[in-house]
Amino acid sequence: MDQKTPLQTHPEASPKPNKKSFVTTFMEATTLRTPSFKEDTYFVSQLKSSEKKALQELKDKLMGSEASDGSMWGVPLLGNDEKADVILLKFLRARDFRVPDAFAMLLKCLAWRKEFGADGVVEEDLGFKELEGVVAYMHGFDKQGHPVCYNAYGVFKDRDMYERIFGDDEKLKKFLRWRVQVLERGINALHFKPGGINSIIQVTDLKDMPKRELRVASNQILSLFQDNYPEMVARKIFINVPWYFSALYSIFSPFLTQRTKSKFVISKEGNVAETLYKFIRPEDVPVQYGGLSRLSDLQNGPPKPASEFTVKGGEKVNIQIEGIEADATITWDIVVGGWDLEYSAEFVPNAEGSYIIQVDKPRKVMPSEEAIHNSFTPREAGKMVFSVDNSASRRKKVAAYRYIVRKSASI
Repeated sequence: MDQKTPLQTHPEASPKPNKKSFVTTFMEATTLRTPSFKEDTYFVSQLKSSEKKALQELKDKLMGSEASDGSMWGVPLLGNDEKADVILLKFLRARDFRVPDAFAMLLKCLAWRKEFGADGVVEEDLGFKELEGVVAYMHGFDKQGHPVCYNAYGVFKDRDMYERIFGDDEKLKKFLRWRVQVLERGINALHFKPGGINSIIQVTDLKDMPKRELRVASNQILSLFQDNYPEMVARKIFINVPWYFSALYSIFSPFLTQRTKSKFVISKEGNVAETLYKFIRPEDVPVQYGGLSRLSDLQNGPPKPASEFTVKGGEKVNIQIEGIEADATITWDIVVGGWDLEYSAEFVPNAEGSYIIQVDKPRKVMPSEEAIHNSFTPREAGKMVFSVDNSASRRKKVAAYRYIVRKSASI
C-alpha cells in the first residue's frame, strides 16, 4: 500500500487548483465538458464596430420611446455611463445584437419589472423560512468572484411539502415571487461594471427532484428568468444528474437559447465535489456537497482558505501538522468528496516515550457524511496526523482541509 505525506500547509496558504478535467455524456450525441463559453467583459472599446453601432441604435430607440426614463437595478438605462452600457449589452447579447429584438425584450422586461414590483421584492417577507438555505439560496462565491446560487428541489418529493408550496395557482405565484427574490439578492451583489463581476453562477441539484410534479413550476421559472434576466448567469452547473436527465432536459430545452445551453456543466451522481472544486474553492462549497462551508460560517466574515489534495485509488494519505505547542488548541475541518474510505486523526508527542493519542479513532466514513470538524488541546508539544485511507477503492477522490492553531492564553 502506497503512503503519501503532503508538505505541511500554512493555514493561510491558497488552495491548489484541481487540474482534473470533467467530461460526461449529455443528451444523446451531445458531449459536455468544461464550457468554452467566455463571459463578456463589457468594455465598449473591445466591441466590434457592428456591435458598437447596435448599442447606439438601442439607446436611440430607447430615447424615442415612453421608456426613456427606465431603470433597472438602480441604474438609469440612458444614464450615459458604463453601468447602463453593461445592462443594455446584456439584452443585445441575448438577442445576438439584433436591435429590434433586443429592444422588444427590454421593453417587455421593464413592463414586467414594474407590474411584478421587482425593485422592492428583496425587502418583502414572503413566509418561506422553511425553504431558505434548502431550496434556493445564495451561498459564497466562485473562484472568479461570481455569487453562487444553489437550487435543490428534492424536498418536494414529499407530497405534503409539495401541496403546501404548489397546491394551487396562488401558492405557485407566491413561490415564483420568492424565487425571484432570491435571484434579485444575488444580482444586488453584481458590479455592473466593465471587467467586473456582472453575472452569477447557478448550481442545480437534481437529486430526488420530482420532475413530473415540478414541470409547470420549472417551465415558468426558466421562462421568467430567460425573458427578464439576460446574461445574468455565467455558468449553470447541474449536479447529482440522474439517468433520466435526457427526458428532463427535453422538457427544458425549448425554453433555452443555444447560448444558455453553452454555459451548462453536467455532473452525474458521485462526482459533485470533483465538479464543484473546478469552479468553487472548497471553503465556499456547502458541506452537503463535499465542501467545508456551513451556513453559520457566513456570519463570520470571509471563510478561512482551505488546501486541496487528491487521494488516488489504493492510496493512503497522511497530513502532518507540526509545531503544536503544549496547551495550544488545533481546530480543523477535513473532507473527501464521496468519502467511502477510512479516516482517523492522532496526536504524536515530540517527547520520546510519550503515548500517541487517538483523537478520532479509525472509522469508515459514509458517502453521505459531511466535512468533519473537530479540535484538540494537547498537554505536551507534538504534531497532529490526519489519515485518509483509500486503499479499498480504485477511484481517485478530491479532498480538502484547513486548520488553525491557537496558543494558550498566557497567565
